[in-house]
Formats: sequence, C-alpha cells, structure tokens
Amino acid sequence: MIVERTRAGLTAAKERGRVGGRKKGLSPEVKKVAKAAATLYKKNENTVKEICDILNISKPTLYRYLKSENVESNKR
Repeated sequence: MIVERTRAGLTAAKERGRVGGRKKGLSPEVKKVAKAAATLYKKNENTVKEICDILNISKPTLYRYLKSENVESNKR
C-alpha cells in the first residue's frame, strides 16, 4: 500500500511539473577544480596522488572530474 501511495504521489507531482532529485552536473566552482585536475593530469608531470594532494580531493573524485572533462584516464 505504501508503494502504491508513493507512486501516486510521484505521478501527481510530475503532472504538476515537479521533478525530484539532485540537479545533474557540477557547480561552477567545482568545474574550475575539474578543469585544473584535467590540466594537471594531461601534463603528465605529477602522479595521481600528487594531483589529489594539490587539489585536496580524493582519487575517486579526481577520476569523476576527469570523466566530466572527457579525459581518458589510464586507470585499470
């Protein structure tokens, strides 16, 4: 019964033009960091760990930023 009511509520909201969830994409501030990450990665002068330390981000975040910038990573 809960599932039915939830679906009905979501359908009603959708008909009113409401959509749920988080917005797709990166914020303008994060896009700048992603561009910097892509630039550092493309230069091939620093290791992945060094890039993460420089930008104060984690490895998964670095690879997510590279993907958003359409940079091929050598990750295996």
